[in-house]
Amino acid sequence: MKLLVHKIASWVLKRRMEQIENFSRHPHKTQDLVLSRLIQKGRETEWGRTYGYKNIHSIENFRSQVPISSYEDLHPWIERAFRGESHVLWPGKTQQFAKSSGTTNDKSKFIPVSLESMDDSHIKAGQDMLCMYFTNKPESKLFAGKTLSIGGSHQSHSEYGDVISGDLSALIVENVPRFYELCRAPSKSVALMDSWEEKLPRMAEEIINDDITGIAGVPTWTLVLIHKLMEMRGTDNLLDIWPNLELYLHGGVNFDPYREQFKSLIPSDQMSYINCYNASEGFFAVQNELEADDMLLLLDYGIYYEFIPAENIHEDHPKAYSLDEVELGRNYAMIISTNGGLWRYNIGDTICFTSQDPYKIRVTGRTKHFINAFGEELMVDNAERAITRAARETGAVVGDYTAAPIYFEGLSNGGHEWLIEFEQEPSDIHRFTSIMDKTLKSLNSDYEAKRKADLALGFPLLRVMPKGTFHHWMKKRGKLGGQNKVPRLANNRKYVEDILNMLSVRK
Repeated sequence: MKLLVHKIASWVLKRRMEQIENFSRHPHKTQDLVLSRLIQKGRETEWGRTYGYKNIHSIENFRSQVPISSYEDLHPWIERAFRGESHVLWPGKTQQFAKSSGTTNDKSKFIPVSLESMDDSHIKAGQDMLCMYFTNKPESKLFAGKTLSIGGSHQSHSEYGDVISGDLSALIVENVPRFYELCRAPSKSVALMDSWEEKLPRMAEEIINDDITGIAGVPTWTLVLIHKLMEMRGTDNLLDIWPNLELYLHGGVNFDPYREQFKSLIPSDQMSYINCYNASEGFFAVQNELEADDMLLLLDYGIYYEFIPAENIHEDHPKAYSLDEVELGRNYAMIISTNGGLWRYNIGDTICFTSQDPYKIRVTGRTKHFINAFGEELMVDNAERAITRAARETGAVVGDYTAAPIYFEGLSNGGHEWLIEFEQEPSDIHRFTSIMDKTLKSLNSDYEAKRKADLALGFPLLRVMPKGTFHHWMKKRGKLGGQNKVPRLANNRKYVEDILNMLSVRK
């Protein structure tokens, strides 16, 4: 029965390859059609009437009439939709809102999820991700077992017209075709539990005897669950528990610092790792080749893309570029218009293009998660690469980290302070820091210039955090759960000071 289910599922998914290849071959025509459909749907909304969508007949009209929006700009409109108004940002009533782990002034963001964005972006892209996997690995037996999905929870708001809000993963659990319930774990009742600390042991107990062939989740919380399972079974090899495990689908954070740790816990050459770029706002890209480190940009999923050079994003009226105008290797802030009713929305991520045939990207950081206190323009991508190299060369395994500037004080120069929690500490902490510093210089000319002769930036200050530090900090902030991520870089000392203060109180 399991093999029959697998054969049917893989056959159905593989039929999508023709459509995937079509948008890859005709990217600009595909994006033009997406924008045309979005404008057509948006004309009868309050937003569309406000910005004259009936008079938009070209991308030039669109750019001149519709402003680039932040979450703060869209918040009054989203709030109206949340309270039950129809035809605000998207036709009809929007009854699902994804509670984003990203924050604005420490408050959660609620991203509208229409029926179209759920079906034509999130679910369709998730299916196509598996389609690409089966194309790359036709011998796969993924659906002969179950895929473990590590996600969050949701809640109803009956006072607002039966609105549901919560983690995107929980909303997807409620909307996936019923067939997939046969192939996923844990049970829906456990998957949607609110308290992560209660859910973790329940999940572990329920799945430890399942035949898990795939895992989907953010690396941090996936590792927490894996360690719990291994403790229960008394092993350091996950294959002792799930011998048929073959795939890990990950996203949300750069996987490189975690790669060696996963390989040590799952020692198999047959294990595949696939990176995806999905968020509450949409599903944007997926690793379509098993050995690649970049991702195919998904162009036919109800999302129209524009790109602003990262160095210009904070200008009053920055120029946006279409797909046919981008350059390889340049950092861009990504602007999206979606079938969920987000219009020219600055998602807050920076990407660079690695290929234009087909269009492939790599996520390089966040427009708000960076350090530029001294003109060094340090992006998350730089940090991830430097930490990965330092860990590899010193035998370290990094758990979590965050970093912040050290401001000038008196006659001392500035610098960067790194709080790192190791699963396995490096053989030489000074050497680890030196390799990280040297790698950052090689990756970032601005950082290198500021570090020259220690004039503007001194040697990095690295503090080794006790195990469990970031777990306790995230719990303190109410951010435990599958989709919540530790902020890697900040251009102020808020996070670093909060963590250090927490540790001093606990002592």
